[in-house]
Amino acid sequence: MQELIISTSAPSSTSQILGSGSILFHDIQTGTSLASFKQTTAAKNCTALIPTRDAGGGLILAVQQDKSLLHVYTFQKDQISLKIVLPERLSCITVDRRGQFCAAGTAQGRVYLWEIASGIMYNSWEAHYRKVTVLRFTPDGEALLSGSEDSGIGVWSVFRLLDDGVQNEIPEAYADLSDHTLPITDIVCGFGPFPSCRVLTASSDHCVKLWDLSSKSLLTTFQFPHAVTSITWDVTERLFFAASADGSIHQVNLFRTRIDKTGARVAEAVGGAGIGDVLSVGDDGPSVGKRRLVSVGEPVTALSLSLTGALLLAGTALGNVHVYDVPSHQLLRTINAHPGPGLAVTYLATLLKPSDLVGHVHLGGDKDGGIPVRPIVPFQRMREARPREAHEVTMMLPHAQKATHESVTAYSREELLRDWEFFTRPRPAADGTDALPAARADGRVTQLEDEVARLKTQLARAKGVNDVMWETLVQNMAERGKELAAPDQVPDSQEDDADGRERKRGKTKGVE
Repeated sequence: MQELIISTSAPSSTSQILGSGSILFHDIQTGTSLASFKQTTAAKNCTALIPTRDAGGGLILAVQQDKSLLHVYTFQKDQISLKIVLPERLSCITVDRRGQFCAAGTAQGRVYLWEIASGIMYNSWEAHYRKVTVLRFTPDGEALLSGSEDSGIGVWSVFRLLDDGVQNEIPEAYADLSDHTLPITDIVCGFGPFPSCRVLTASSDHCVKLWDLSSKSLLTTFQFPHAVTSITWDVTERLFFAASADGSIHQVNLFRTRIDKTGARVAEAVGGAGIGDVLSVGDDGPSVGKRRLVSVGEPVTALSLSLTGALLLAGTALGNVHVYDVPSHQLLRTINAHPGPGLAVTYLATLLKPSDLVGHVHLGGDKDGGIPVRPIVPFQRMREARPREAHEVTMMLPHAQKATHESVTAYSREELLRDWEFFTRPRPAADGTDALPAARADGRVTQLEDEVARLKTQLARAKGVNDVMWETLVQNMAERGKELAAPDQVPDSQEDDADGRERKRGKTKGVE
């Protein structure tokens, strides 16, 4: 399967040139451009991806800068499929992994929650008192995390946000993570169901913090030399990368090796002592720090890891995407993805090549058997009870051919011959040579059958000898037991012989 890079660009904040960015797909191994979607200016954390699944095509959602518009693209078409007018200008957006819900934040601290299939606005509440900078769903979609310029992080239960019984109440956060001192720049959720997963948060206060949601507590604080703009976490949670605007990317290992009392190497987790546990990145010495530092040379604006975790992707403010080897930190290739002046990479991710990507598969959804285009419904601009009660969802079912008896039970002559040959043809030997000829194979079978018959005869003789020995042993033991049970008794025949001799002696004495 082919792995792709998806990247989004927009004019950087320092650029004086007003232009339009784009969304591009590149091959991660060769850097070849595969597809492009134009007419978008999505800032950081303002792009969301819904992959192709469940017989539905993929979607790309891009919030436009300085506009209350949401551009929606489908993988099957390289043009804008729908422009959704939003209640107000959005500052960030995210969708859950199943593509069911979309959450968006505003500069006033408000968070919206929509159902994508129906467009229903399920909730809208004041989550923060300053701009919402980043939103993330947990991997299972059970919780929503929001980061803001007020340095706070809110953890919200999606079940509570969808509950009809509390729609008239102000949502209450599951937890408030408030140990940062400056605006939140990035949030990454670890693997596992909510609330058993851990969370990494980055801030402009030069810190990355590791949280445990089950206990709602801070585990460890990692302090960096510069403000952290982006972070990415290995799927196995062994290490994470933190990037700064000066072009440096630090690798932080969450496990280390130590020597125990027996001299063996033991792996142990780093940190975990709580609020007072602060680890300064770069204090391990110049040699170790150099091994864990990647110098890009350009301001890093986005980070991502490949699906295998072997490649590190870094998007820069100059529109380039650098691909590094994680073990060696060697630069493998540089993709000039967005060469326009003043364009910076604002979104970076990897995915398997969609089967319905434009230019690589025919459009479908009908009798030709292609993947149908996912239906798109405009989002509601305000909460309404009637559409929520009706809850009408538009779905397109894929075309499926009706299975017949012949299609299920058909067994062609070619398949029959192939299967017969598989079971009857002699197998190759272990050394790669051909197996024994058929005649020699038959002779070997006869020889083995004779050997089995001879062994069966010997086994029967051995069993007979064993039975005789066992019966003899049992009889001997029984007689021995009788003798030990009555050692002082005299047999009756001996007593009768003694009485007869005494009577004869008495008679003889009387005659005399």
